Amino acid sequence: MRVAIIENMNNTPLGALGIALEEAGAEIDLFRPWDGEALPKDTLSHDALVVLGGEQSARDDHTHPYLPELARLMRRFESEDKAVLGICLGSQLLARAYEAENRLGIAHEFGWKTVGLTDEGRADPLLADVGDEFTIFQWHSDTFALPAGAVHLAANGVTRNQAFRIGRATYGTQFHFEANAAVVDRWRSEFKESIERNEPGWLQKYPEFVARYAAAAETAGLAIARAWVKTIETQEELSRAAQA
Repeated sequence: MRVAIIENMNNTPLGALGIALEEAGAEIDLFRPWDGEALPKDTLSHDALVVLGGEQSARDDHTHPYLPELARLMRRFESEDKAVLGICLGSQLLARAYEAENRLGIAHEFGWKTVGLTDEGRADPLLADVGDEFTIFQWHSDTFALPAGAVHLAANGVTRNQAFRIGRATYGTQFHFEANAAVVDRWRSEFKESIERNEPGWLQKYPEFVARYAAAAETAGLAIARAWVKTIETQEELSRAAQA
């Protein structure tokens, strides 16, 4: 199993997703187009594609000119029935890839929040093990319209489109399920000024928030990560399925 992971800014660790990929014995190729590295040229070398979060919007082509190509790459992986995962900015890019509207600056969420499942979400393998609602980490201001034909999986009062699926195994999650306690603590240290500016007082209450929410979020995040990794099919498996 070989997975391409696209970084959109520095300091976006894999957290729970990295744990699940390691458990599965996956090989990881990391691409940093924000730092001038090229994106994968095609889908041939990888069984799955992950697009991580970032501080830019999904429409910031003027500062991140690789974004249109990345959106096309996500759609190409999906068209070949390969697993795709977009987290936060990645979910917004996935919506863009399918001509859905990106809605900028209208859905501010930061910190551990509650997300509830739709009826479809309760039945979906990605979220089947997290209960009707779960606590998870959020850090975004943008959102998007649901792409045509997508299955709506999760929502809350601030952001209606928290998770969706296209096809067999292409998922977008607005929330950061990969952000386990270690990742959040790293972000707290690395992005103090940004956090204080966007969520005044949160840093002072951080120990209280950790005690109340971090364990539950970590459990839910790892369950989601493991569920997504199970959707990855190698090229050999896809070939056998096509011949069956």
